Amino acid sequence: MSASVDPERPPAGHTPERARGPVVLRRGQVTPSTTDQRLLDNRGSSDWVHTDPWRVLRIQSEFVEGFGLLAELPSAIAVFGSARTPEDAPEYALGRRLGRALAEAGYAVITGGGPGAMEAVNRGALEGKGLSVGLGIELPFEQQLNPYVDLGLNFRYFFARKTMFVKYAQAFVILPGGFGTLDEMFEALTLVQTHKINQFPVVLVGSDYWRGLLDWLRGPVLAGGNVSPADIDLLHLTDDVDEAVAIVTGGLAERAS
Repeated sequence: MSASVDPERPPAGHTPERARGPVVLRRGQVTPSTTDQRLLDNRGSSDWVHTDPWRVLRIQSEFVEGFGLLAELPSAIAVFGSARTPEDAPEYALGRRLGRALAEAGYAVITGGGPGAMEAVNRGALEGKGLSVGLGIELPFEQQLNPYVDLGLNFRYFFARKTMFVKYAQAFVILPGGFGTLDEMFEALTLVQTHKINQFPVVLVGSDYWRGLLDWLRGPVLAGGNVSPADIDLLHLTDDVDEAVAIVTGGLAERAS
């Protein structure tokens, strides 16, 4: 009696197959040309530059550029805050004082390189004769690195940029801001909570702005068992620039001991 054949799984040797490096293509995935042919044929479509494998190389290049640029950065603090903060706002003046104080304490200062609070911090760092770093991001609307950045790099991908903040900063200081600011803050807290990174001070500056968030964390979030008291204690709240710098310095000293 002959063996039955599953039409969905043809017997070996009867399935169209092509190897493309480590990738195996079968059935409808088999292409009529090889990778070398497509590489050497300049008459074909240029759509290949927009495919996911090409994006992997572009992503790789962002990591190479970031690591190469920042590898010899001195001890640095990343500061986040709203791009919408106007120059005449109290938060702008606060960011400027903070950037200067961190620079005078011997730290390089890293921001997202944009306008608003980021500009204020870079401006203060420059005034404090420190290294002012900006890591920008490509956005649908025009946003260039602010003029107070000494060392700048623009990224296409948020995740590559976020890796640079965590890898090359020893602490985060958070000024009032929106979704992007909250994203960076909670990412750092998650990495500390899950022990992906060591002790990493996270300082919130502006008690009127941040108190509601802390009350919510200490209220329903803690009551629901979704965080522990120790998790909330990872956040330090202050209104004083000197205290923020002292918290960062103390946390880094503890980390080094």
